Amino acid sequence: MSQPYIRTAANDLLQGLVDLGIEYLFCNLGTDHAPLIEEMAHWREQGRAFPKLILCPHENTAVHMAGGYAVATGRGQAVLVHVDAGTANAAMGLHNLCRTRIPVLLIAGRAPMSTFDDATGGRDTYVHFIQEPFDQASVVRPYVKWEYNLAWPSMAHEVVSRAGAVMQSDPTGPVYLTLPREVLAAPVDTASVGAYGHQNHLPVRAQGADASAVRAIAEQLMRSDNPMLVTAYAGRNREAPALIEKLAVLCGMRVCEFNTIYMNIRRDSPYFAGYNPAAFTEQADFGLMVDVDVPWIPKTTRVNPNAYWAQLDVDAIKRDIPMWGFPLNARIEGDSVRLIAQLIEIIEGSATPEFKTKAAARGLAFKTAHAQNRQKAASLAQAKGVVNAINPHYLCAVMGQKIDLHDVVLNEAIRNTMAVFEQIPREVPGSLMGLSGGGLGFSAGTALGIKLAQADNRVIHFVGDGSFYFSNPSSVYAVANQYGLPILTVLLDNGGWSAVKESTLRMYPQGEAKSTNQFASDLGYSTDFAAIAEAAGAHGERLTDPEQVEAAIERCLAVLDAGRSALLHARITPL
Repeated sequence: MSQPYIRTAANDLLQGLVDLGIEYLFCNLGTDHAPLIEEMAHWREQGRAFPKLILCPHENTAVHMAGGYAVATGRGQAVLVHVDAGTANAAMGLHNLCRTRIPVLLIAGRAPMSTFDDATGGRDTYVHFIQEPFDQASVVRPYVKWEYNLAWPSMAHEVVSRAGAVMQSDPTGPVYLTLPREVLAAPVDTASVGAYGHQNHLPVRAQGADASAVRAIAEQLMRSDNPMLVTAYAGRNREAPALIEKLAVLCGMRVCEFNTIYMNIRRDSPYFAGYNPAAFTEQADFGLMVDVDVPWIPKTTRVNPNAYWAQLDVDAIKRDIPMWGFPLNARIEGDSVRLIAQLIEIIEGSATPEFKTKAAARGLAFKTAHAQNRQKAASLAQAKGVVNAINPHYLCAVMGQKIDLHDVVLNEAIRNTMAVFEQIPREVPGSLMGLSGGGLGFSAGTALGIKLAQADNRVIHFVGDGSFYFSNPSSVYAVANQYGLPILTVLLDNGGWSAVKESTLRMYPQGEAKSTNQFASDLGYSTDFAAIAEAAGAHGERLTDPEQVEAAIERCLAVLDAGRSALLHARITPL
């Protein structure tokens, strides 16, 4: 005979998630979640709907899946992890979400506090004594916009509502909520709570700006002879790429990306000048930074000291970066889509015939330069490579020819990042995502989240062998198999950590490490990565011969289209 039902904080928490519009709970559960598990079972019996559960064997998968789904839809989701241990496993993913400004609600249990009394949910096993740190939230505090511990059961619904408002407010980002087990299991005083509807925690969205501030930037732009724009994540809003190109055409302004996070302008646009702003900063007399955290590396970049630089950014002050400084004469925080639209409107109403003529002339020159850049990229892909040393540019070029415009590409190729960007040019907003954070292993879980949101599109992620280890691949392919979320992994195996070797050479170009070829970066070629995918029911493809690249890619895409994940393990030029 079942126990009589008592409304607890777990009920109100679930209701809060429903009212917030949370569609999925990406879960790695533990002993602290017993009240929620019991409440979910009760809701099922009552026929009440609540967010769908996606069980993830590792927290890294859960956090990045939630992030991928939020990127694809714009709607933040929730992740459930186990006390301090689960929080620690989730921390790297939280770092990536923070740096990419992705809204996710991370919910962690807390070890029970009570030992001797009869409180429901008190300590009843060994781990409850050793999973209570002094400051659990400190593990992820640097990476969240907001944190809170549910201290009173009647507050559960309101706390979730507040968390949702903060994570969805611009600039969006992750938030963290902890749930003591006794509080989660405690009865709710229904008389003190009242109706849920009175809570009105609404997110705050970025807006446009005062017309005079935008006009001041427009006037400087119209006086320039060599303007440029640098961006990285404006394309998170899918209206942005078309507006950026419209502004570029109107003003005869080249557009560069640095550490690309999303596609911000069509790659076949003649106004797209590539991924190296430093090639143009010394000559530019006007620069516009739009949604970019690091526009260039100051140590290796010369900038015209007389240039006028303006910034349009949803996070202009870079509130999560302790020290940030680049040349700026004007700074506006707001929605870049609205700000660019304002800028275009002012310029269209003020541009003189002389300005339009000069802008058109610059555009013609850009067409020539753009064609030359495409030819250079094509030339890098001409040589196929040799056995056990496939040219990554060639492999990526073949992939670029085989996939569709709307297929989503995630680039975590690290030292082969430019091979992916240059050989697989994307033209459709939302079809590209790069790594903004430093937490390697982001792309696999993120690919699963995007696939969950966009079932009709292929999702392909490129990863190096070093990064692949960080992605907890056995967890990734288990989730892909269990929930029918086929993704294609292209693993570019160069035998180790090329970034480590290159960093050492940059600092010590003639040092002992170089002379002895000892860089502590060689991981060897002994791992059969395809077997890891095969163990979870995915297709594994081993590729060592460049003559087999096209056939191997076609087989992997066919498997993907049939509804099964695939991993292409390619041995490329060694580090």
